[in-house]
Amino acid sequence: MTPIAATAQKLKQFDPRIFLSVMNGGRKLVDFAKKRAIFRQGDPSDAVFYIQTGKVQLTVISKTGKEAVIGILKEGDFFGESCLTGEPLRLSTATALTDCSVMRIDKTTMMRVLHEEHALSDVFVAYLLARNIQYEADLVNQLFNSSEKRLARILLMLAHFGKEGAPETVIPKISQATLADMVGTTRARVNFFMNKFRKLGFIDYDSSSKLQVHSSLLNVVLQE
Repeated sequence: MTPIAATAQKLKQFDPRIFLSVMNGGRKLVDFAKKRAIFRQGDPSDAVFYIQTGKVQLTVISKTGKEAVIGILKEGDFFGESCLTGEPLRLSTATALTDCSVMRIDKTTMMRVLHEEHALSDVFVAYLLARNIQYEADLVNQLFNSSEKRLARILLMLAHFGKEGAPETVIPKISQATLADMVGTTRARVNFFMNKFRKLGFIDYDSSSKLQVHSSLLNVVLQE
């Protein structure tokens, strides 16, 4: 086995959730009810968070008061890592999109374990690199794709199509206003495309709190 393959195998076997749950001091598991703020933009930036269960929404508010959704995070994701770069205040607001169980790790503790536990450091760096690539892809998507394609891509991302493991075809229903913020269009346009996708059989949703995304929605993203 090559060194690269050996490292990849080690990362695959390492479970950060187990490690963070048993490490000594500097961390605590906190439960957040749906719609509760985990931290707000402008709060002191003094800890990193790891999602054990549930989903978290990240938003930012401009100086003029305009709010934008910049990410939806899931189980196994880190957030709040800007504190490690010396950022004194939170640059965004993190809100529980569903009922969540989140591990809060103090900044000093996180910095120490990243130095001491190479497996965790490798997983953390790999995660940050993957998210940076995701941000770049989001920017390209925003600049060059239609609002219809952008909405389809966001729905597929929320269902984890194309990610490791089986996709979560049934996801918590997200308001059309939130989707409009993520797509960068109006709620009316989102409503139009959601109805179109449903009529074409790409998605299913009703008055319940669930939204079902089918792999056929990929056709919208792939079409020229």
